[in-house]
Amino acid sequence: MGEKVVSNFDHIRKDFPMLSKSMHGCPLIYFDSAATAQKPHAVIEALTHFYTRDYGTVHRAVYELSVNATLQYQEVREKIARLLHAKEAEEIIFTRGTTESINMVASSFGKAFVNPGDEILITEMEHHSNIVPWQLLCEERQAVLKVIPMDDQGVLKMEELPKLLSSKTKLVAVAHVANSLGTVNPIKEIISLAHQAGAKVLVDGAQSAPHMTIDVQDLDADFYVFSGHKFYGPTGIGVLYGKAALLNVMPPYQGGGDMIEKVTFQKTTYNVLPMKFEAGTPMIAEVIGLGAAIDYVEKLGLNQIQHYEHELLAYATEAVLTVPGIRIIGTAKEKSAIISFIVDGVHPLDLGTMLDLRGVAIRTGHHCAQPVMQHFNIPSTARTSFAFYNNKEEINRFADALNEVVKLLK
Repeated sequence: MGEKVVSNFDHIRKDFPMLSKSMHGCPLIYFDSAATAQKPHAVIEALTHFYTRDYGTVHRAVYELSVNATLQYQEVREKIARLLHAKEAEEIIFTRGTTESINMVASSFGKAFVNPGDEILITEMEHHSNIVPWQLLCEERQAVLKVIPMDDQGVLKMEELPKLLSSKTKLVAVAHVANSLGTVNPIKEIISLAHQAGAKVLVDGAQSAPHMTIDVQDLDADFYVFSGHKFYGPTGIGVLYGKAALLNVMPPYQGGGDMIEKVTFQKTTYNVLPMKFEAGTPMIAEVIGLGAAIDYVEKLGLNQIQHYEHELLAYATEAVLTVPGIRIIGTAKEKSAIISFIVDGVHPLDLGTMLDLRGVAIRTGHHCAQPVMQHFNIPSTARTSFAFYNNKEEINRFADALNEVVKLLK
């Protein structure tokens, strides 16, 4: 599919109805896309059309509505396989989000492969959703959790990785992009080193899949996960990519309808991929909505989106550094369009509250990354995160508002 340059910002902005909203009498500046992205008309209309014209359950009936719904549902699976460059659509499992995808791997992979004394390796910059499931697994299986440290720029200390890997390492779980810092990790190198040690790798792509081209075969990722709502799609839908060879030997995550082949009171046999991991009536409309979001993003082109958002990041970084007493947390050379910061003598919550009164929506807190905050010896940060529907004019207004708020709060 050909890619066009993201140049007509006004046209793109009009595709997102929430961006025409005002907050406290001011035009909305939405700088929280790392938490959740706004939705284009195409996604909203796809949901409405499905519920009003095409709604039926999937996999369960021969009547026309069900058959058509099933076809649409399966087309999205194939679309995601192409998006991620997976070998086959059966390697795409629908979940409720990145969090459930990670928990599914922790539970199922853990049962199949993790034994007492084995090791799971994560990084110091992970979201809680890529920490807690592994802690629970280690407690359950009497395994050991190890952590790759980072430096004060928010860059992984890659020289430590070979020392931490061993024959006991069963899995490395790492964020492609750190949600609290914006750091883009060297995923391909991490996967290569892990595979040399005999370990598998799960990549948390929640912050990367909506912003850059992903090729799971080129990366050689064993698992790759992301959320629909950060990809301009609905909430309640996520994706787990897994290599078929691994998924085939992993036990089901949940029991119920659709994930079975045959059920008797004596024994149950399980369905083939991907159904084995999709118990119960799925998130049909949400899948359809995610498909519409992928269509929308692909028309713009992920390479062009990444380039444009990098321009926004550079421009915004320069703009916020004009604020007296500001300190950016996370200064890696390779960054996504996320800026976390603190201001001397000003609490991030106060910053966020005062900016909200001026129409600016940013995130404040620990961003579900408390170990990151502990590393920098701070309780929280303010975080701005950008998407292709933002522009430099908004950044200028934000920088002016930030300077004004800091003067008032100091």
